[in-house]
Amino acid sequence: MESKYSIKDNPHKGNKGITRAIKASINSWNGLKYAFEEESAFRQELALAVVLIPTALFLPCTPIEKVLLIASVFLVLIVELLNSSVEAAIDRISFDIHGLSKRAKDFGSAAVMLALILCMVTWLIVLFNTYLASYSLANS
Repeated sequence: MESKYSIKDNPHKGNKGITRAIKASINSWNGLKYAFEEESAFRQELALAVVLIPTALFLPCTPIEKVLLIASVFLVLIVELLNSSVEAAIDRISFDIHGLSKRAKDFGSAAVMLALILCMVTWLIVLFNTYLASYSLANS
């Protein structure tokens, strides 16, 4: 017979209110620290974010375009964190090579690649639109 899961049985779900928010914030900060310390891809993407986000703020484009540029960079970081969490969970289960473990890690890697492509396409379109519009106005 299958046992039933109850949230009341989970010792990690007892916090409520401000205590829960504080502990969640600490966990989130720890996740960022671990990613920075242990994941070279995250550090590389963070370095890219340090350059691209201020650049987006100073570009002569619309506020919506600025939000799209910044959001596309944040999306890369978010997907990288999710990919790292999948890899950590797989490695906790076993370091043995297994087809399903490889597949799970490859899915995560593919997600990061798609996020990077989306970021690149967003930046190219906005930059092309911004500078093509500026060039057209200057030559009219």
